[in-house]
Amino acid sequence: MQDTLLEYIPEQAIPKIMELLDHDHLSVKVKNERKTRHGDYRRLPNGNHQITVNANLNHYRFLITLIHEIAHFEAYKNYGRSIKPHGLEWKRTFQHLMLPFINPEIFPSEILPLLAKHFKNPKASSDTDINLAYALKQFDEPNDKTFIFEVPLHQSFKIYNGRVFKKGQKRRTRYECMELKTGKIYLFNANVEVDLIVLN
Repeated sequence: MQDTLLEYIPEQAIPKIMELLDHDHLSVKVKNERKTRHGDYRRLPNGNHQITVNANLNHYRFLITLIHEIAHFEAYKNYGRSIKPHGLEWKRTFQHLMLPFINPEIFPSEILPLLAKHFKNPKASSDTDINLAYALKQFDEPNDKTFIFEVPLHQSFKIYNGRVFKKGQKRRTRYECMELKTGKIYLFNANVEVDLIVLN
């Protein structure tokens, strides 16, 4: 497991992560990219516990996602199965587990203040924190994806399932976008990644 994780998270984080994963019935699997999630945690029918994380994440996003899922395991273990998935118990557990990793030996200096701010009240997904998501994106492999907030007004774009939209006005924190096929309006978070397209 340690050798596998070396491919995916900063080397300085390995010892602390191995301590967190030191449970007889907890395993971590690296999966191909899933468009709807970075990772997940589940209790298997045989009573074992499994965490999965997407292989395509950069080292820092992979580490945050892995600790996010470990926090689910720890919260359910300590508080029981009746708690909300991203409720107060999970938030406190995630904060506690993440704290030792928020240091310059593990994360770049430009990410640290954004992490510290985010973990005052961690959300169900770090993607909803626009500033943190944008900072983390700078460490991704180059790709053709664009954040919604970077898309010009009235520009058309395509999402992962092939549906085509036109960007509209911002409404508080999200953008109104019209699906070209149906004319329906949908609200998009500012940091959803999309493909720009040029319609003839």
